[in-house]
Amino acid sequence: MASTQLAGARVRVNAICPGLIETGMTRSVYEWARANNKEDRIGHLNPLKRGGVPDEIAHAALFLASEEASYVNGHALVVDGGLSASHPYNVQQYGRTAV
Repeated sequence: MASTQLAGARVRVNAICPGLIETGMTRSVYEWARANNKEDRIGHLNPLKRGGVPDEIAHAALFLASEEASYVNGHALVVDGGLSASHPYNVQQYGRTAV
């Protein structure tokens, strides 16, 4: 693993795993949703109930590149509005998870 091999050279290796982000690659999805009055369906499966914007990924990258993350190495930072943490889909009621 690169994070262990390069640690001696003071190189940290991390990854960002983005969810649905409005970019050039997803533009057609967002445009279709807006044209069909279904924008509220974008990101509806994740706990934040929305898609992300590029700045949110940029902020994650800036954090990983900063001194605040100087002890973070070999990590995959998921920036997906909580989607990966919520599957299989769970409904929270009264402090319990209902399946």
